[in-house]
Amino acid sequence: MTTAKEKIIRFYKGTEGEETAVRLVDLAEQALRSQKFRLTAFLDPYGQEIAETVAANYDALTVRFDGGYPGAERQRVVFLHRDFGGAPSFEIAVVKAVWNDEFCRLSHRDVLGALMGLGIERETLGDFLLTAGCVRILADKRMAEFLLSNCTQIGGAAVQMEPGTLDSIAPREERCKEISATVASLRIDAVAAAGFGISRSRAASDIEADKLKLNWQPVKNAAQAVKAGDILSMRGRGRVEVAEVRGKTKKGRTGIFLKRYI
Repeated sequence: MTTAKEKIIRFYKGTEGEETAVRLVDLAEQALRSQKFRLTAFLDPYGQEIAETVAANYDALTVRFDGGYPGAERQRVVFLHRDFGGAPSFEIAVVKAVWNDEFCRLSHRDVLGALMGLGIERETLGDFLLTAGCVRILADKRMAEFLLSNCTQIGGAAVQMEPGTLDSIAPREERCKEISATVASLRIDAVAAAGFGISRSRAASDIEADKLKLNWQPVKNAAQAVKAGDILSMRGRGRVEVAEVRGKTKKGRTGIFLKRYI
């Protein structure tokens, strides 16, 4: 008889999510054995989908998510045994890096590069919330303490680190642009071009450069087909949801309705 663990690992075998699935199954089974809970590292949206799939295969488990504030993209997951009566902690803290914005403008990539340069693993970090002269970094509590003591520079800017508070972070408010378009086909390069307002050749080039993801997985072929409900995310350009696939036009093109989140 195939176990839940074997079924899940077989499902994700050979995919981008295989390694994540193995780690999450192990944590889920630890929660089962202990009859308590187990906390994951920070997961991207694809990892969160895998966590939901894992939990759905174990009747005794429930799953909870938290990224430190409402609407967080990167979140930690708790696998919780149904008999556990306590309140699990997600162990999330926030630290602020402040610099003089008159002389240096920093990007998300600058922040990530500086933290990776300190030897920090991405899975210990949540979202980065950038404003003029400041970035709030969501992190595992232990990593937050390390940042306060060791992060002194981001990009070309000297930064001052200070602790922040989670309750000061407002829920994420995403701007959404609705787009109605027609495409020759539902190839991902055509849909990405319509959604991100670029040429189809540029979309194909960005796919070759590994800048585009479909449902948070790398796109390997510009001819890959998309469907309603899919999410396209492009580095530096945001996300596009394929909200609806409509019928054919008289010229044989396919109507699509997209939502672009900036």
